[in-house]
Amino acid sequence: MFTLRFDMRSQSPGIATSDLYAAASEMSEWAETRGCIAAVLCEHHCADDGYLPSPLLLASAIAARTRTLMLNLTIILPFYDPARLAEDIAVLDHISRGRATYIFGIGYRREEYDHFGLSLSARGKLADEKLGILRRLLRGETVEHDGRRMVVTPQPRTPDGPMMAWGGASLAAARRAGRNGLGLLANGVVPGMREAYETACREYGHEPGFVMLPDRETVTNCFVADDVDAAWDEIGEFLLHDALSYSEWNPDNEVSANITTAKTVDELRATSRTHVILSTDEAARRSADGEVFNLSPLCGGIPPDIAWPYLERAAALG
Repeated sequence: MFTLRFDMRSQSPGIATSDLYAAASEMSEWAETRGCIAAVLCEHHCADDGYLPSPLLLASAIAARTRTLMLNLTIILPFYDPARLAEDIAVLDHISRGRATYIFGIGYRREEYDHFGLSLSARGKLADEKLGILRRLLRGETVEHDGRRMVVTPQPRTPDGPMMAWGGASLAAARRAGRNGLGLLANGVVPGMREAYETACREYGHEPGFVMLPDRETVTNCFVADDVDAAWDEIGEFLLHDALSYSEWNPDNEVSANITTAKTVDELRATSRTHVILSTDEAARRSADGEVFNLSPLCGGIPPDIAWPYLERAAALG
């Protein structure tokens, strides 16, 4: 089994953005019949390399071409009007027939908050306020707030709305998930997160839900190659771009997955546990042991014609 992750970064001006988006939908359609369990779509804004700013739109395109594939969207909640977001979530719930799920977060880049005219220091308050409104709207309530009267039609296909979780890599994120009765799908872990989550759940009358706390060395970008040396020569620069981009955004982050201190392709290959290229033999052994591979076939803007063989080899493991 495997997942596909798309953030649509591209470091190569020679690759058309439209081709990358087309490939994401095509790969998802192909992969769902070959063991793929979910497509993970991530959100950021104002990135020089075109990082996906609208996961809901890409999810709709993928949902229209698939039948069973789960869609897991990461959403930076403070950037959205809750009424409009509730409407988009409801429509996608119908298009996907209930296959879309959500991980909410508050973001961390000042450039993005400036882009939306919001205060970075108010992000926690914004998230709490908007999450409460969003969930009420998806339950079918009419919400009156700050002089507005909001009601969402159509209601979601999934009663009370699709599955939602909270993300992040902090005690504050764990507490926010707990007091809102959401699952905790973190992108890293600090000591005490599980305990903080469970305590907050019970304090606010919720049973603790699903918890995922990946460590810093979680493999988030996996590739399978017949010749590992040749593969690093072919796609190493794309993997390095992805790694460097996250590291530049998170210079002091020592807890989140997908963060590395590597500065060159050779260093990334030697030290990174997040960006890996496995031989077909090693991948087969790990697959037989039950490992679920997190694939990122277009990582860093790998051209689709180069990316497809890596995806095909991974899918062939069964």
